[in-house]
Amino acid sequence: MGWLQSFLSPLKKLWFRLHSTTKKRRGIYILYEDVKSCPCEDVHVLWSILVESNAPSMPSKQ
Repeated sequence: MGWLQSFLSPLKKLWFRLHSTTKKRRGIYILYEDVKSCPCEDVHVLWSILVESNAPSMPSKQ
């Protein structure tokens, strides 16, 4: 029975790793509602800088 567990253990780890990445992909955007409701302008400026730094950059045409 130990061979079955040694076979399923890596598959179980892979399963959890694949399903946990969907939660990580949300990243900073889970804070969007909190930032939007904040009256402080500095928070909005910092948020825009943070979002721009995480945006995928487009390849430049040469």
